[in-house]
Amino acid sequence: MRASPAWSGMIRQIVVLFGVSALVGCSIVPGNLSYSSRDESDVRLPVQQGDALVPANVRIKPITAELIIDLFKAVRPPSGDGTSGATSATKTNLRPGEDKLKPAPEYRLGPGDIISIIVWDHPELTIPAGSFRTAEQAGTVVADDGTIFFPYAGVLKVQGKTTSEVRTLLSAKLAKYIEKVQLDVRMVAFRSQQVYVVGEVAKPGIQQVTDVPMTVLEAVNRAGGFTPEADHSRVLLTRRGTTYLVDIQAMYDYGATEQNALLEQGDIVNVSDRSYNKIFVLGEVAKPGSLVMNKKRSTLAEALSDAGYINQNTADPRWIYVMRGNTDTPEVFHLDSRLPDAMLLADRFPLRPRDIVYVDAAAVVRWQRVIANILPTATMLNLTSQTQFPLFGARQPPF
Repeated sequence: MRASPAWSGMIRQIVVLFGVSALVGCSIVPGNLSYSSRDESDVRLPVQQGDALVPANVRIKPITAELIIDLFKAVRPPSGDGTSGATSATKTNLRPGEDKLKPAPEYRLGPGDIISIIVWDHPELTIPAGSFRTAEQAGTVVADDGTIFFPYAGVLKVQGKTTSEVRTLLSAKLAKYIEKVQLDVRMVAFRSQQVYVVGEVAKPGIQQVTDVPMTVLEAVNRAGGFTPEADHSRVLLTRRGTTYLVDIQAMYDYGATEQNALLEQGDIVNVSDRSYNKIFVLGEVAKPGSLVMNKKRSTLAEALSDAGYINQNTADPRWIYVMRGNTDTPEVFHLDSRLPDAMLLADRFPLRPRDIVYVDAAAVVRWQRVIANILPTATMLNLTSQTQFPLFGARQPPF
């Protein structure tokens, strides 16, 4: 025995209503909205206007040959003023790379340094190294208070002086006792000044500052060079409480040597890893997820290829988007790749860290997903309308 005709008719009306709602289901089911008819973002993004961040919609830019040309024109080697790669967390007026334009400073003595003092024709004033003593053992150590002792000259303050200045000072002191004094002052061991190299280098640790000027790049090389996980464009230089960003990759690519700052006592060089340099490929691709860029070099075509390319069964190649929000002015780009030639544009379109690549679904796929969400409920209601209830005399139950 079947349900009453009135009840069955009501169920059929409900099923019909579900079917009608499916026609507009793409606009009410989360995640099934189409992006094909938009000229600007529906979501308001934080945009820098003057000194403030304000919410605003951003225009969607089509990826065309003209856009690629404009992007290449906008890419310029660093200007050389130090502002492109050396930015400070607390101030920007100090540019560590400025020292590169000046003559390298002479090494100045400090506590712990060892010097060798040789007075010609007066071996009694020169302690020989001998066969059992090294030059360091025979040398003169600068005391903690920055002084040394030398016969006839007494205690001399040498901290902060160069070897040539110490030679002049000693010559003046010994001239009272030695006629036409001739002496030489040489560095034996550099111990007073050091910098710290940490992060993604082969041998992190302390590097001694010597009379050979040490730059950021030289410090990295002394530490064994970069590891495979190093980000060449994010080397942090901390000096006297201020941290600067040094882009060594720009030195390789554009010869931006003004960023290769001379290091000073107490500097900390920290080489960051590549974890920040990710791009995200989402939507209708074979392998959605995140990808780590190699030296910040990746194009839209590379990202799609690394993600297994677009899903041929579900993607709509007309609607490929690149969303860039990690800038003062967020940007959204659109590529229509219905024709294979469009991949040439994708191969010339450079991606940046934290870009989001999104491939939209085809309209028929969105329709199928809406139906897939509604069909179980409609099937259940249809089966319910055809259920027999023998215990109630073929009538619907009273509840």
